[in-house]
Amino acid sequence: MERIYLDTSVFGGYFEPEFELWTKILFDQIKKGKYKVLLSQIIDFELTNAPPYVKELVHSIPAEQIEYLITTDEAKQLADSYIKENVVGKTSEADCLHIALASLNYADILVSWNFKHIVNVNRIRGYNAVNYKFGHRMIEIRTPREILEI
Repeated sequence: MERIYLDTSVFGGYFEPEFELWTKILFDQIKKGKYKVLLSQIIDFELTNAPPYVKELVHSIPAEQIEYLITTDEAKQLADSYIKENVVGKTSEADCLHIALASLNYADILVSWNFKHIVNVNRIRGYNAVNYKFGHRMIEIRTPREILEI
């Protein structure tokens, strides 16, 4: 079973016309047991002001399909390294924490709809260059549409 890290944009994408088809198919497959979902504390923080239906979507994932990750000092350091190496700017700290947590916890794929800071070929190369520099594994970053086998 593949272990996929979902960033916050995937939950919002469920309710966005442009992304809802692929996101709903992904959630259907998650609920059928195809994927183990890695969720971090960052999701809770980023969804603090989200509408209740978005928060409810997080809780709709079966508990046996979820692996919760906590933010460690190592993850914070790696996230800071992405910023110091100019992969993204300081305002993308939470995005960097998503990448660091997925990398350090051996996610098979980080799934996101964030094209500006995450699902972007230049950013992906940058994140992986930093991971390589510090002895961490490369991270596969894709949209829900790219990982679905339909």
